[in-house]
Amino acid sequence: MASLKPETEIFKDMGFGALLPTHLTFENYSTILFESSINFFHYMKNSLIVVGMIVIFGTIINSICAYALVKLKFPGSDLILIIIIALYVVPFESVLIPLYIVVNNLGWINTYPALIVPFLASAFNIFLFRQFFLGFPKELEEAAQIDGASPFQTFVRIVVPNSKPVFATAAILTFVTQWSDFMWPLIAATDRSVQTVQIGIQYLFTDNNVQYGQIMAALTLTTIPVILIFLFFQRYYVQGITSSGVKG
Repeated sequence: MASLKPETEIFKDMGFGALLPTHLTFENYSTILFESSINFFHYMKNSLIVVGMIVIFGTIINSICAYALVKLKFPGSDLILIIIIALYVVPFESVLIPLYIVVNNLGWINTYPALIVPFLASAFNIFLFRQFFLGFPKELEEAAQIDGASPFQTFVRIVVPNSKPVFATAAILTFVTQWSDFMWPLIAATDRSVQTVQIGIQYLFTDNNVQYGQIMAALTLTTIPVILIFLFFQRYYVQGITSSGVKG
C-alpha cells in the first residue's frame, strides 16, 4: 500500500487509516523501473541468473547424491550421511571467511561462479531428497533393473518423473533462500555488474534524498518472483513436505 502512495503520505498518518492510500499513484513504480539511477532491471536479471542456476543445477546434484546414499550401498555411506546432517547445523557465518578465502584464491570475486558454486550442494536438500527416496516403491526400480537399466538410467527414467513433489519442494525452498540472501553477495560481489537485487535495493538508502515510496515499490517487485514460483509449484510443494516426512 505504501508503494501506491505519494511520498508525502507514507508517514503522514501511522494509524489504521494509513493502510489505504488517499491518492492512488503508480509514480513510484514508473520511477524505480524507468527513471531511477538504480538500474533495477539489471539487478533483477542478475538475481534471476544466479538463483536460477542454483535451483537447476543444485537440484540435480543434491538429488543424485541423495539417491546414491539410499540405493547404492557402499563402504562409508552411513558416515557420509552423518557428516551431511552435521553440516546442516553449522551456521553459514562460521564458514564465511574461509569460503571467501577459497573463492578469492580461485579468482572468482565479482563473478557469477562466486555467487553460484558455493550453494549448489545443500545438506538440507540432500536430506530432503533422501527422506523421499526412502519411501519410493522398490517395485518400479526392480522392474527397470530387470529390463537392463543401469542405476543412473533408473534414476533418470523412473525415479525423477515420479518424484515431482520433492523436486518442487527443494526448488521452492532453495529459490526463497537464495533470492533473499544478502550477506554473501554483499561480500563476494562488490562490482555492480554482478550484484543481485537485494544489494541493488540498498543503494536506494544511500541516496542523499531517500525516497521511501520507491523503496516500497522495489521491495514489492522483488516479492513477485517468490510468489509466482510458490503458486506454480504449490500443489507439488504440499505433497513433497508431507511425503518427505513419512520416514524419519
